[in-house]
Amino acid sequence: MSSSSMSNRHVSVTMLVVVAMLLFFIQGVLSLNQTNAYLQHICVNSDGTYKSDSSYESNVKHLLEFMSSPLDYGFTSGTSSNDIYAKFQCRGDVSESKCRSCLTTAFSAIRRRCPNNKGRIIWYDNCVLDLSSIYTYDKVDYKHSFYVYNAKDVSGNTKSFNKNTKALLYKLKEKATRKEQEQYTKDYMYATGVESLGTMKLYAMVQCTQDLSLKNCSVCLDWIMGKLPRCCNGKQGGRVYNPNCNFRYELYPFVKT
Repeated sequence: MSSSSMSNRHVSVTMLVVVAMLLFFIQGVLSLNQTNAYLQHICVNSDGTYKSDSSYESNVKHLLEFMSSPLDYGFTSGTSSNDIYAKFQCRGDVSESKCRSCLTTAFSAIRRRCPNNKGRIIWYDNCVLDLSSIYTYDKVDYKHSFYVYNAKDVSGNTKSFNKNTKALLYKLKEKATRKEQEQYTKDYMYATGVESLGTMKLYAMVQCTQDLSLKNCSVCLDWIMGKLPRCCNGKQGGRVYNPNCNFRYELYPFVKT
């Protein structure tokens, strides 16, 4: 072929910041997938553009300063047309250092790829960054999604493999959206699992951004899982990404289960 106020900062930038895990809970946890490949980006033209010397550009720089400080999650309110909302998450099994490195890379890359867009989204293996001038807290984005699949086909019964893949992903969706979870931990709205399929083992992961309610996490995962098997019919691996949720499956251990 992933709430605290900023009032003391005295900046006009309005931010919604969502992290998929509390970073100090995951020190020492390493992903089995050590790469952080770029996956996709979208310049959201419908959000409009800004000039390089504008107040919005100044707020983008304030955002960069914020993301360079100890990471937190939350939002502050505002009414200015120059407000910027940032939403980001790291994959639930990456270390703090890899999370921060991914976000730094993502922020630099999206400024280069969509230099004057107010709305822009970028995905890497280990994180997603979503910048917008529109408040999207607890809203599922149905407009922006993409999929990636392994070029290799499975051997044997494709229909049975697709059925088993879908069953495991839905099982993980139920785990990720169970009500008895402790909020804002590294496992909140995140689940991994493995299933034996004869001589093969199927590994899978699902995740939602933590601004979503459990109900909307379920809605989002249902929506992207509805793209099976069209996205990756009979493929040895596949992923579907949305700004709010994603899933992945492989026939090798890419994630800690």
